[in-house]
Amino acid sequence: MSDDRRRELGSSDAPIEDEVAEGFDATVSAGAQRVNRRLRDVIITGLFGGLEVGTGVMAYLGVLHETGSHLLAGIGFSIGFIALMLAHSELFTENFLMPVAAVAAHEGTIAQLLRLWVGTLIANLVGGWVVMWLVVIAFPQWRDTVLEAGRHFTDAGFSAQTVVLAVLAGSTITLMTRMQAGTESDVAKIVASVAGGFLLAGFSLFHSILDSLLIFGAIDEGAGVTYAQWLAWFGPTLLFNVLGGVLLVTALRLVRTKELVQNRRREAASD
Repeated sequence: MSDDRRRELGSSDAPIEDEVAEGFDATVSAGAQRVNRRLRDVIITGLFGGLEVGTGVMAYLGVLHETGSHLLAGIGFSIGFIALMLAHSELFTENFLMPVAAVAAHEGTIAQLLRLWVGTLIANLVGGWVVMWLVVIAFPQWRDTVLEAGRHFTDAGFSAQTVVLAVLAGSTITLMTRMQAGTESDVAKIVASVAGGFLLAGFSLFHSILDSLLIFGAIDEGAGVTYAQWLAWFGPTLLFNVLGGVLLVTALRLVRTKELVQNRRREAASD
């Protein structure tokens, strides 16, 4: 079908389907707002993100302790993603699709993107560490569960399997943010949050923020898990989270909407 015929059938003049065009505009607009934040706002939003996703980790550990089921615990963890969405806070790994799309459309710069990433990442980790310190004190009966959950990652080593688990984690959470950006329904966004939480936590994908909180809990329990072990796990996981989110989801979406990206660039250049 030609572009002219598609325009006749659609309600807009965009060269692709109306739903895709609307989703692209929403994605770029949201991403532009994020990359143009002041550093103070980046840090505060990221800190809240770490604190709020910690509620999901607390639910995950509680369900895992009571049931021994990672799948049920993954559903419990989705509370953290629901909190992030409704409270308008963010995780570092939620900033792949929207901000990168905004930079590609010349609605922000690479320097702004890096500032957003670094600021959000550090603030997430600080907020998450605080929550896990409180959780360990509040629920001493979870000690064995916390240790097992944290050691699962620090003891995993580096292999093709761990690389793929990290890539899948990055692509999964980026897909979740794309689904949320593609609808205005809060109910649909909550469904996407539950799906994302179930996949990430239920199948123990290697997620740099979520799993860092579990490792922090094991460190706080004082059973031989160290920050050096966390860093050795964290670096590769972070890298492959980024590659999974940016290459498997974001880049392909930008290729799908390349005409719209070019239009936004022309508009930005003319302003």
